[in-house]
Amino acid sequence: MLWLAWLLLTVSMALARDSVRQVLVRDISSIAGIRDNQLVGYGIVVGLNGTGDRSQTQFTTQTLANVMRRLGVVITPATIRISNVAAVFVTASLPPFARPGMKLDVTVSSIGDAKSLEGGVLLLTALQGPDGQVYANAQGALTLGGYAAGVGGNTKTVNHPNVGRIPEGAIVERDTAIDLARLSTVSLILREPDFAVACDVALAINREFQREIARATDSRRIDINVAIAAAESVPGLISRIQALAVEYHPRAKVIVNERTGTIVMGGDVKLSPVSVIHGSLSIEITTTLNVSQPLPYSRGQSTTTPDTNLRADEAPTRSIRMSEGADVEELITGLHALGASSREIVAILQAIKAAGGLAAELEVI
Repeated sequence: MLWLAWLLLTVSMALARDSVRQVLVRDISSIAGIRDNQLVGYGIVVGLNGTGDRSQTQFTTQTLANVMRRLGVVITPATIRISNVAAVFVTASLPPFARPGMKLDVTVSSIGDAKSLEGGVLLLTALQGPDGQVYANAQGALTLGGYAAGVGGNTKTVNHPNVGRIPEGAIVERDTAIDLARLSTVSLILREPDFAVACDVALAINREFQREIARATDSRRIDINVAIAAAESVPGLISRIQALAVEYHPRAKVIVNERTGTIVMGGDVKLSPVSVIHGSLSIEITTTLNVSQPLPYSRGQSTTTPDTNLRADEAPTRSIRMSEGADVEELITGLHALGASSREIVAILQAIKAAGGLAAELEVI
């Protein structure tokens, strides 16, 4: 019997270990200061098949005249036909440690009244950062995920023909790399603030390096002392830290979208004992206008008289009761059995949260 009890204890401990969710540090955090930067530029797309901006779009005309002037051709803006040209905004994301010569994907969006950018080519456009400095230049042929075809009122549009992309269409011109060797402190930033997770990450780092090098400063930030870690290089230190596994306990959360009736819930969401009564009352009022005609040669006038009908339908009330420890999935299954729609379920979840029966964060988007 002793061996049987030992076996059951071993199995229960193994199941308990399996129930704990282990995640890598790199999956729940990022390095402070190492991030993308947004770039934006203004340019023109040429080569369109009559689907460009119209003549009343003055900034397109002025831009084309300025481009031609820089190329040595002076023209009058009033004489330009711009049906094959479109003014656009060009956006890109500059990744961390970007070096000159590195290529980026760019997105091109029409800002005038062009019908489509299909077949267009973006002329050389400077991409600036928030500080006003030029970090990349973009140019190239556009690729679209849609099209617009037709004449007059008979047209067909698929997706968004006024937005296109240029794969590797921009070249980085400015070095934005950070010298990691000069860092004395490396900070981890948790994607979701949690004091318990921050302390667990700091504890796992100190256990890995067998010294006190990490400290949780708040619910989101963990500072690592590079000098005390005595690592060969900062990239090696970061790689070693990001490969550590820690226990992760996600917050109980329910996300509802009232516009579409979508409900997304976590597995740890629990309910207190709660009763839900659901019924529906439908009232329909219709009014019909009847026309009364006078008799011939009676010198009367035609009049309209309203005929109002009212009908009220009330479905029988149905209820469900959830016991202690029930989860949201059981509640929603019961509500579906009652015939509740997705939008009604959203309203019921909000009412349960207001009554204190939902032990989770309810976020409505």
